[in-house]
Amino acid sequence: MSRSFLPYGRQSIDESDIAAVVEVLRGDWLTTGPTIDALETAFCDAVGAEHAVACSNGTTALHLALAAEGVAPGDVCIVPAITFMATANAALYCGADIVFADVDPDTGLMTPETLADALGRAGGKVRAVLPVHLAGQCEALDEMAVQAEAAGAVLVEDACHAVGSRWRGEPVGNCKHSRAATFSFHPVKTIAAGEGGMVTTRDGELARRMRTLRSHGIERDPSRHERQAGEPWWHEMQSLGWNYRLSDIQAALALSQLRRLDSFAKRRSTLARAYDAALADSNLSVSPLARTPHCDPCLHLYPVRIDFDAIGLSRADVMAGLAERGVGSQVHYIPVSDQPYYTARYGPQDLPGAQAYYARTLSLPLFVDMLDEDPAFVIDRLAQVLNG
Repeated sequence: MSRSFLPYGRQSIDESDIAAVVEVLRGDWLTTGPTIDALETAFCDAVGAEHAVACSNGTTALHLALAAEGVAPGDVCIVPAITFMATANAALYCGADIVFADVDPDTGLMTPETLADALGRAGGKVRAVLPVHLAGQCEALDEMAVQAEAAGAVLVEDACHAVGSRWRGEPVGNCKHSRAATFSFHPVKTIAAGEGGMVTTRDGELARRMRTLRSHGIERDPSRHERQAGEPWWHEMQSLGWNYRLSDIQAALALSQLRRLDSFAKRRSTLARAYDAALADSNLSVSPLARTPHCDPCLHLYPVRIDFDAIGLSRADVMAGLAERGVGSQVHYIPVSDQPYYTARYGPQDLPGAQAYYARTLSLPLFVDMLDEDPAFVIDRLAQVLNG
């Protein structure tokens, strides 16, 4: 990758990806075609799931999972404060309310302890718990599954950052401890399709409901029709769904990328280790994101922790200094509870872990086409900024 400017993330597209898309463009099916089925089957194989439902993006994946589960007005969903706002928005799309959980300030992740606190504040109305695998890491899925079940709720993993990650030796997305897991194929994610998403589950009926809801609630299986019309064109809209379909064009790109998932994961791990080593060799008061036990992450992001108050520089100053030196950076994330919409809806939230995490986090470039020497280059430029 040229060092003229290193963005914090970007897609990796090769000739096999282009050929896969061109093959679909030259065929008969641009949408609702066989490439969707092929992607769903391959994704099941990749993550060890029994069912996979492709959809238009990671947000619609979350919405489909919650809607098919029956989340509705009067329900409450537990969402960690550190996440992209789509995690919370998906629950509101179903008419539910949110209780925000605090996070570990060193990982940005909801923990069994912060989940217990959120469950206590929510009372007995909780329908779903949504752990977010921030940057590709996950924590204590088995414990949180027990907590959710005890509260009468289901666990739905927001795994949009975590395709290729493993927890306790098993792929994230196999749903051993959850009702469903959701993924994103946004360009800066490990698997890029322009836009795209996937939901995995072990429950065949839940998968069937999601497939119906992703296409306007239309049931095409004659055995399930309320009116046994017998006409070959007959179909029935039996529930209110949406157009959340993925096109075969996007599916072809995602499927081609999925075939390189193992190499993508290895490359991201190599780059992350290079960052870790460069930071360890520096004299900077900068540390990588704390790693969680039992997780072998395919890191989507490389966040570092910087005490901006202690160094006497604002985060904006540091980001501007990096940009001047050809290095992009980003912040993941502003606490969702601090967004004006959610503050107006629920009032100010006392979530010290989320505030501490947000105050110190900065994401540095991480994508598979970076050069071996790029992590050291980035840390050198960061040192120039911090040391004046």
